[in-house]
Amino acid sequence: MDTTRPDVRLGVIGLGMMGRNHARIAARLEGIDFVGGVDPAGDQHRSLADRRLYTDIEDLLEAGVDAAVVAVPSTDHEKVATRLAESGVHTLIEKPLASDVAAARRIARVFEGTGLVATVGHVERFNPALQELKSKLDGGFLGQVFSIRTRRVGPYPLRVQDVGVIKDLATHDIDLALWLGGRITEIHAQTAHKLGRPYEDLVEAVGTLDGGAVLSISVNWLTPAKKRSVTVLGERGALVADLLSADLTFFANADVPLEWDEMARLRGVSEGDTVRYALRKREPLQVELENFRDAIRKEPDAQLVHLDEGVEVLEVAERLITDAGAS
Repeated sequence: MDTTRPDVRLGVIGLGMMGRNHARIAARLEGIDFVGGVDPAGDQHRSLADRRLYTDIEDLLEAGVDAAVVAVPSTDHEKVATRLAESGVHTLIEKPLASDVAAARRIARVFEGTGLVATVGHVERFNPALQELKSKLDGGFLGQVFSIRTRRVGPYPLRVQDVGVIKDLATHDIDLALWLGGRITEIHAQTAHKLGRPYEDLVEAVGTLDGGAVLSISVNWLTPAKKRSVTVLGERGALVADLLSADLTFFANADVPLEWDEMARLRGVSEGDTVRYALRKREPLQVELENFRDAIRKEPDAQLVHLDEGVEVLEVAERLITDAGAS
């Protein structure tokens, strides 16, 4: 990073769960001048410290910002993002990009041709275990990929009132499937409603990816213990990412033949070495904000989730809802 450039003046719009975490990191991040946050309800969690609280976006814009994080409810993303684009402000929009595909497409269009950095906050891409997994897949480490399986389960969070588990949680996994495996060519889903809400709280989805790999996504708000994992199975074995601990483990298919016939029939492929990789573990949200900053500064290696990728995630999510008959 070029430290001779002026700091990026950044504000956070919305100080709920994600917004206050963005504020916490922005306040200490090198190269960021954290101006303050916008929330008409106030700074209920005292996330701004000594930074200024604005009750209106216009006040933040008048104070002068180069960039903003949009962490308001998804139904308000289009209105806020449009105002920021009109004001020439680089924008990071928390996932999902919008509450529906039509709004997401309009957001993407409003930033077209502006020269502004506009990105979606699919923070799981910056999990160190997944960064390493992606690097290995791109290098052909597993050979042919047979399947990608994601699991994201746990208790229901009371903060979520306006959508079901597909648009709130499964959008993480849809994005990861597209990022790791390429285009989703076919997908089908089953859902369940067990919590008495108008939206689905469980989804099981299966499909196929470009190249023929099988995709499986399991997401719910009904499991007592929180679990987050991605498993990629290929010719050489399996890479398993634990997203909570940020661990990546490789389970190899051994080259050593089994000479015990009965055991060979029992185990199928022969068991090889197991390796848990030593990774540099940094908070994914901080890495995401660093990349947003670097993209604004035109650093060549900055990683972004582009708006058209956010649109595609919502297109798949709505396909799942339609296919399952979920509301």
